[in-house]
Amino acid sequence: MIGGSGPADRSNGGYFVSYRDQFTSDGIAVLWYDKRGVGDSTGNWAAGTLDDLADDAIAAISALRYRLDDAAPVGLFGHSEGGWVALRAAARWGKTDFVVTNSCPGTTPGQADRHAFTSAVSAESWPERDKAAALRLYDDLAEAAAQDREYAYVQHFLTSAPQYDILRPYIEPLDEAIWAFFKRERDYDPIPDCRRLPCPHLAIFGTSDRLVPVAESIAAFTAATCSAGRHPAATTTIHVVPDADHRLLTQGSTVPSASHLAYLCAWIKPAPGPGDQVRTT
Repeated sequence: MIGGSGPADRSNGGYFVSYRDQFTSDGIAVLWYDKRGVGDSTGNWAAGTLDDLADDAIAAISALRYRLDDAAPVGLFGHSEGGWVALRAAARWGKTDFVVTNSCPGTTPGQADRHAFTSAVSAESWPERDKAAALRLYDDLAEAAAQDREYAYVQHFLTSAPQYDILRPYIEPLDEAIWAFFKRERDYDPIPDCRRLPCPHLAIFGTSDRLVPVAESIAAFTAATCSAGRHPAATTTIHVVPDADHRLLTQGSTVPSASHLAYLCAWIKPAPGPGDQVRTT
């Protein structure tokens, strides 16, 4: 199980507990781990790249395969940013039996971040001129990333902008390490990795997710499925949870619905893999 963005621990801030409990109660073994530099893991996630995070996922799944002695199929479950990591790891390693992306955009991180920011600002009760000013400042920040500007430059232009106080809650914490990570990750396109998958892919979305461009992501993953030369085992299943947010929670709920968790386990268990055994995540 691969957590989302930022300093995610093995439980992804407690979010993975419901999934772990459902998986194990259905006979699906689970391996989760702290992101590098978090909890019991050494290193520094902000100093790495998406490829480094994929290397960590490959190391985890390799350890699980070794522990199981190749007796059971093994796959990856990635939430949000973790979905990009899962796609990259599965495409590179080639020995993954399935991939589940949970609220993972089918766009670049830069495009997904702008969508999330636009959604958040549009929901505010600010004057339209303030919303437009905040969006222009955000676009200036993205342009600075595209131009590989240093953090000192970004810090100066942000603090000197009249709209900075409006933008601040949406971009903090922002320090030199986070800025460098944002620049490295922002242009990653998950679709080439999706085309190279050697296994089935389940892409899960909530219709009320304000952080992910859901319709665009579904279209992108669906189009990738139709790519020429795609591995014959690389089917794609789209699972949409009505009225669910980025964490697949519906209004008033604190854990994903039982029907969603049951669907997820049912999809994992019968899919192809080594032998006829239950797959592990």
